[in-house]
Amino acid sequence: MDAPIGHFDHAAPAPDCLDELIRPVADAVRDWSGSVPAEQIVYVETDPQWADTAVFVEHYGRELLEQSANCVVVAGKRGGESTLAACVVLSTTRVDVNGVVRRQLGARKASFASMDMATGETGMEYGGITPIGLPEDWPVLVDSAVVDLPYVLVGSGRRRGKLLVPGKAFAELPGAVVLEGLGVS
Repeated sequence: MDAPIGHFDHAAPAPDCLDELIRPVADAVRDWSGSVPAEQIVYVETDPQWADTAVFVEHYGRELLEQSANCVVVAGKRGGESTLAACVVLSTTRVDVNGVVRRQLGARKASFASMDMATGETGMEYGGITPIGLPEDWPVLVDSAVVDLPYVLVGSGRRRGKLLVPGKAFAELPGAVVLEGLGVS
């Protein structure tokens, strides 16, 4: 199978690669129920030595820079309560944590979660966190620019391998909220 974007040696429908995915991501793909068929989510093998964005796009395709998204975990705090959420923005932008995220979560203060918290709560590897397979009670804040793309490259839950996901599928993830201006230049 050819990948819909990028130049990868191995690409296959994610449901055919469940053994390559960590458990929460594999479970989410197995139980997928959105309007986009699970077979349209593509798993591609990648080498962790090419993980740095500049090196990655040079190796797998320059067009991926504009078609990649990052998923970061944030913590919103109000009083003694803390809320974890995921934010999905294009790789060419950064998350507006102190504006859009803080207001959406109704938090007094918002910040990026520590690496230990992000990996511990998601069960995913740092640098590979994906919005697919997150705890179902988490808000998943998605920049509207991500939803508008035909395909988006995101993590697979591990440093090895990525997922190519139709942009509109992000709007259907459990807890998804599509927001304008979540990613800023």
